[in-house]
Amino acid sequence: MSSRQTTTDVILIGAGIMSATLGSLLKELVPDWKITVFERLASAGEESSNEWNNAGTGHSSLCELNYTVEKPDGSVDISKAIKVNEEFQVSKQFWSYLVKSNLIRNPRDFIVPVPHMSFVQGEKDVTFLKKRFEALSKNPLFDGMEFSDDPSKLAEWIPLMMKDRQLNTPIAATRSEAGTDVNFGALTRLLFDHLKKKNVDIKYKQQVDDIKRTSDGSWELKVRNLDSGNVERHTAKFVFIGGGGGSLHLLQKSGIPEGKGIGGFPVSGLFMVCQKPEIVAQHRAKVYGQAPVGAPPMSVPHLDTRVIDRKESLLFGPFAGFSPKFLKTGSMMDLITSVKPHNLVTMMAAGVKNASLTTYLIKQVMLSKEQRMDDLRQFIPNAKSEDWDLLIAGQRVQIIKDTAAGKGTLQFGTEVINAADGSIAALLGASPGASTAVSVMLEVINKCFPQHVKEWEPKIKEMIPSYGVTLLKNPELIREIHTSTSRTLGLSGELQTV
Repeated sequence: MSSRQTTTDVILIGAGIMSATLGSLLKELVPDWKITVFERLASAGEESSNEWNNAGTGHSSLCELNYTVEKPDGSVDISKAIKVNEEFQVSKQFWSYLVKSNLIRNPRDFIVPVPHMSFVQGEKDVTFLKKRFEALSKNPLFDGMEFSDDPSKLAEWIPLMMKDRQLNTPIAATRSEAGTDVNFGALTRLLFDHLKKKNVDIKYKQQVDDIKRTSDGSWELKVRNLDSGNVERHTAKFVFIGGGGGSLHLLQKSGIPEGKGIGGFPVSGLFMVCQKPEIVAQHRAKVYGQAPVGAPPMSVPHLDTRVIDRKESLLFGPFAGFSPKFLKTGSMMDLITSVKPHNLVTMMAAGVKNASLTTYLIKQVMLSKEQRMDDLRQFIPNAKSEDWDLLIAGQRVQIIKDTAAGKGTLQFGTEVINAADGSIAALLGASPGASTAVSVMLEVINKCFPQHVKEWEPKIKEMIPSYGVTLLKNPELIREIHTSTSRTLGLSGELQTV
């Protein structure tokens, strides 16, 4: 075992979509900064970012019913839907910049147009969907959205779902052709290929074992080569922890006060997948339904067209599972070792408050394939068990923290935790995650490099024309951006066979 010391400007931990995005932004803003990436696996985008570890939905609130909530007065709160949509517009602008700059050559390698739909059954949910549609369709961010409760129209939109369906209860759907399927694994690898050409030092099979503050305010990382066992020490002025589920442990090791009191709850995901061309060809959409009563928001069922390596398939799920691992390739001790004296009470409070979630997860884990097929038949009435296989997707770690709602609140979302001086930041949480990566990494830049933001602003606006502008108040800019990004990313037409 040997030890070596190196110094760099920026260290990115984890070779997923978040580090890839932050690294790409920083290389455009300050090309001469030295950036080093450490990844414990053998290649980029192999955990949550991997194309088979997520549903590939370009989250823009066009179909996700859990982003809109019915208020006590019966109106529908669309504020979160607007926020998520605006953030996805930011991502599309940056991706368009990369394509226009020839930093990514073919956008079809990672993004394709796929209509986004919401589908509901029963009078109560049909009424809610219509109110949701009326609220969203008044907003220019959701131009073009359609609503129908006519079975013949739905048969045009979703023939596979309508075939052999018993129409003994009201049904309805909304549809938007602005939806997308995004291969975040492919995008991650494209970005790291670009960063490698920009002399970013990307080191695979490297485990960050410890992080500590040095006397001059920098950060020193203890990094172990997983092949040789050799240990090196790397120092940087700024560290970004983008290790997915592994971020919480590293944040705790940093010792920053902002990371105190935060816990994590791991949830694994499973999907049913169909790759039979004759079935896949009958469905071209991402169709989201309502979560079952008592189920957590991340369990919203959806039937998705996926395009991976130019091949189409169908995914249905997610079905929740439980593993104490924080990463798909993590340790069975991850959950236990994340409990510290400073978050013990918070974690215990979360356990008491989320007893129903625990019960739900146990029931999900115990489901047989045929029981999962019964859930699928709510979407595809004539689905046959032999046409579908079970796919184990990625691990997600939901944030647990004390909030105004009380101790031990389980958070469903993505959150940046950073030191007061901006020298270190960590990304925690899950959905909408990758879809909002550019907005989230711009948040990191604003929080951690405030002294540079004014100097960098012209370049940021070149990459993201809407930067600093609320799109909702600028309908003309929304239309201009939508037209421009759709043309550049090849999203203007119907999904074609690839």
